[in-house]
Amino acid sequence: MYEDLNKIDWNFSDAPQESPSKLHPYPARFIECIPRTLIQVLGVPKDSVIFDPFCGSGTTLFEAQCLGYDSIGVDLNPIACLLSKVKTRNLPFSFVQAYLMVHTKAVSAYRRNQCVPVIPNLDHWFKKDVQIAISTIISEIATQEDEDTKEALQLALSSIIVRVSNQDSDTRYASVEKCITAEDVYNHFLNACEKMIQNKPEISTGATATIINKDILSITKSDIGTNIGLVITSPPYPNAYEYWLYHKYRMWWLGFDPIKVRSSEIGARPHYQKKNGQTEVDFSLQMNKLFTLFDTCVLKGGHICIVIGRSIIKGRVIDNAGIISNLANEHGYSKVANIERNISATRKSFNPRYGKINSENILVFRKDK
Repeated sequence: MYEDLNKIDWNFSDAPQESPSKLHPYPARFIECIPRTLIQVLGVPKDSVIFDPFCGSGTTLFEAQCLGYDSIGVDLNPIACLLSKVKTRNLPFSFVQAYLMVHTKAVSAYRRNQCVPVIPNLDHWFKKDVQIAISTIISEIATQEDEDTKEALQLALSSIIVRVSNQDSDTRYASVEKCITAEDVYNHFLNACEKMIQNKPEISTGATATIINKDILSITKSDIGTNIGLVITSPPYPNAYEYWLYHKYRMWWLGFDPIKVRSSEIGARPHYQKKNGQTEVDFSLQMNKLFTLFDTCVLKGGHICIVIGRSIIKGRVIDNAGIISNLANEHGYSKVANIERNISATRKSFNPRYGKINSENILVFRKDK
């Protein structure tokens, strides 16, 4: 089995972006081939689930479902959890009728005195008529009684927020002049809903995915509630990406608090850049808590797969794979594979100066006791 891991071209250079990844923008996402291949090669012990403690856009959970395995994912970011939920559910039968109705009623409700949420620095990032248009869509989505339908509509709206803002792009946090109107907002929302139908595959295996919106460092065995047979995850690299910033205004518009997310987000650049900020020691302590959770939940003989690259903290190159490997050894896990893979040059970082990473390691550990 382990020999098979070394026979695979883990670069997956020719792998196209698959349709579920087109549902919503998300930085540094897993390519689907990684969790899919790990599941197929390593397998999952009977009466256990696949676990992703940093589930992000839900790629591991979706691939687990497609292969017929139940899964559990945890993420601090509410936009990540929303995306994971929608990705791992079949769209409700009422979705088409719902989005057409929301669109029609929102357009009819457009008016200059529409109540707009109180959001910091809103006028800088969104034109007034754009603010009103978004607010009408949010108001109509809120009238939906079916929770699955409501969350699918929220995700569609979330996917267009940066496009209709004055933010340059999803990977560049700079204000630029855009010729976006209220009509554009409504059209983009309609297109996003139609795109969701095109890119959301039907799941027919019956496998379930449970998503928990919490800080992974606060999760206990009781939160998991079952045995874990296989972990597949990619922790946030220290000082490499700022997921909270990437989704900042999406969170504000949907009623979440990005500042709260930032304060607890592992790896976020502000934690490392301030005077007396965090270092690789803090990252090691955080990952040690994660392994302590694995100690309580992962079955004997189960596997932990962690995809991690290096970081740069104040000019120093940090060997995150080495940190993870040392922790696994301290917790009594055997390393059965350490595979280096190249990262596509087209992968964009929100903070390119700090987050440019050319390669990463796929670490595979076995729990022996």
